[in-house]
Parts: sequence; C-alpha cells; structure tokens
Amino acid sequence: MRITMIGSGYVGLVSGACFSDFGHDVICVDKDAGKIEALEAGRMPIYEPGLEQLVAANVAAGRLTFSTDLAASVAGTDAVFIAVGTPSRRGDGHADLSYVFAATEEIAAAATGPTVVVTKSTVPVGTGDRVEAILREKRPDLDMPVVSNPEFLREGAAIGDFKRPDRIVIGTDDERARGVMRAVYRPLYLGESPIVFTGRRTSELIKYAANAFLATKITFINEIADLCEAVGADVKDVSRGIGLDNRIGKKFLHAGPGYGGSCFPKDTLALLKTAEDFETPMQIVEAVVKVNDSRKRAMGRKVLHALGDDAKGKTVALLGLTFKPNTDDMRDAPSIAIAQALDDAGVAVRAYDPEGMAAAKALMPALTYCRDAYEAATGADAVVIVTEWDAFRALDFARLKGVMAAPVMVDLRNVYARDGVEGAGFSYTAVGR
Repeated sequence: MRITMIGSGYVGLVSGACFSDFGHDVICVDKDAGKIEALEAGRMPIYEPGLEQLVAANVAAGRLTFSTDLAASVAGTDAVFIAVGTPSRRGDGHADLSYVFAATEEIAAAATGPTVVVTKSTVPVGTGDRVEAILREKRPDLDMPVVSNPEFLREGAAIGDFKRPDRIVIGTDDERARGVMRAVYRPLYLGESPIVFTGRRTSELIKYAANAFLATKITFINEIADLCEAVGADVKDVSRGIGLDNRIGKKFLHAGPGYGGSCFPKDTLALLKTAEDFETPMQIVEAVVKVNDSRKRAMGRKVLHALGDDAKGKTVALLGLTFKPNTDDMRDAPSIAIAQALDDAGVAVRAYDPEGMAAAKALMPALTYCRDAYEAATGADAVVIVTEWDAFRALDFARLKGVMAAPVMVDLRNVYARDGVEGAGFSYTAVGR
C-alpha cells in the first residue's frame, strides 16, 4: 500500500514510521521545512523511545520518505492520513480544526484518482462529515470516502501501542474504504489485534470518551488520595485494593499531581464543548476538568507547607518537568503550575529533567536548570519529585543529603517508601499516604 501521512508531529511520525515498518510505502508530509530537513538528516523533532532507530531503519529500506510537497505526495496514493494538530481553541475550548480543513482542501486539489481519506487527528463528532462535504464539493469527479481512525498512543510507549494495540477503531460505512483499511492494518489483524468497525461519528466519539474516562480515573484517585491523608489511610494500598477488581482495573489509579500532556486537557475540554453544542450536559467531565486544574495548584501549596512557615527566600529542587516520563512534552505539565506557585511565594527553583529541559526553558526561563538531580539539589531546602523518571527511582540519599541545605523530600509520585527515606534522615511528604 502507498500511504501519505499529512503532519509529521507526534502522531503522524510515529504512525508513518510504524506503517512503513509493516512494509507499506509511506511519505510523511509537513509544511515545516526545517522539520523535514531534520528528519531527512535523522534528527527527531520529538523524544520517543525507539523512534529514531525505527525511522532510520525504514528510511534505509526505502519505505519511508519525507516531503514538504503535499501535492506530489498525495497523487496516486491509496490512503491519505490527516494527522495535523487540533489544539484547544482560545476562548471556548473547542478543538481548532483549521489545520484539518486546510489539509482537506489541499488533498482535494492534489488527488489524481480514487483514494481513502483518513482522519487520524483527534476531532469532534461530525468533523468527518465536514471533511467529506469539502471533498465532494471540490472533487465530485473522484471517489474519496472519509474514514475516522483515532489514535490511542501513549507518549513514551507509542511504538509498542501502535504495534500491539488494545484495539483498532475504524469508522466508515463505505465497503471500499473498509477494504483499504483492512489492507493497511493487515499485519496487526494477522496478529489478532481486534478491529472495531463502526460508524464514523461513533468512532470520533470513542476517542474522546476513552480519554475522558481515563482522566476521570486519574482525578478520582487523586481525590481519594486527599481523603487518605485526612483519615490516615494509604492511597497506594487503596489503589491496589480496588484495582484488583477486574471491573475497575489497576491502570490510571496512581495518585499524583494531576494529568497533563497533549491529549487529556484538550480532549476533555473539546468533549465538554461538543456536549454543550448538543445540549447534553456532562457534569462528571466538568468536575474532572475543574478538580484537575485545582490539583496542580494544590501541589504547589503542598511543597510550600513542607518548607515550613516561612518559605520566602528558600530554594527547591524540582526533579522532572515533563508531564510524564519518557517524553519531552511539557504541554500542561503539572511542573508549570508548581513552579509558578513557588515563584509567587518567593522560592527559588532549581530544576532537572532528562529530556524536557529545552522545552521547559521556553516556558519557564526564570528557573535554574541543572545537569543532574544532585546539582539541582545542591543548596536546596527541599527536593521535589514531580515526574517519575527512572533516573529518580534510586537516588543516593546520602549524597543527596550531603549537598542539600535541609533534608526534605516531597514525593509527588509516591516513588519511595516512607521508611527508607525517613531512615536516611529526611523529612518525607508523599501523596495520599
């Protein structure tokens, strides 16, 4: 199959590289000439474990190429995937679909024969209908069915998620389009990955419903963590106790500073806007968004409390800045709100992250950025674990204590056991324990 991927960001690049690894011929297109030039030179625009090697192998095999020329890339292709950004629109939280519709217009102008147009971008219900209307208006002479095929990739584990998915959702009622999509995903179908064929609008809603539900699980256990602190219980044991119930499941039941990243914040807002447009209130999701926003600020207050009555003039080391480990993504990361709360209180912040410091510097230029955890902790009155990178799971407590002004640890990810940290002479604050 010949596949064109429009958009070479996180979703487009990972999907394109994996499709090419299946044996398809893939062209990844992007308007950013600098990004395409970097990709052709083997430099990745994002950090994702294993991606650089996967791209290099398929470029060398001749199955994966990059281009800024959308017209030439679309001509004669079997399937065109739209994988452009859909950020939250300022003012109302609705997904900004301008990039999706611009790509659709260009596809219509460039297509030279029948092709299947696939929306891989996360889009609100009904977007596929609008994409189809544009194509029919611009090119009534061509058969270009529109398919919804949402992605379910976790940053930091995207390649594995793509190649060993829980499910593949394909939204279309067009038989020819179903056949093309079966051929595209044939390697996964042979591996018995379940394919869910459904209507296009249903497929679009599945993506939002999935992310809203996962965001709800995170927010639920964070509120349970607050109750655990109040009553003297341990949220880790509560999580395990309820997670072993297979009706609930253990995933996304880890208490922490709140969710962030490229999906949950914008997708919950977009779902709420869709519900508002269709006059169908979603009070649970509304509460999730509100609680998560306040959660991040509350973590800043937790750190200030650990510093004592007079925090002004003190120094804190933040370990981990990205919203989760194994990515360089800073979008809606809890570290941003925490750093702001500390700065507002007159606290100096020293920071270290294994992959996210370049992106963090653009958002938080006032922080002091360090080479490793121990440099960040030098002279600090408290060290705060914000993101659970592996590099922070086996810290040398003696070395850490030796460079700090005061032995205080705030563990916002519950990485450590209290006995071990306090046994090393630290004051220890965790979440929900």
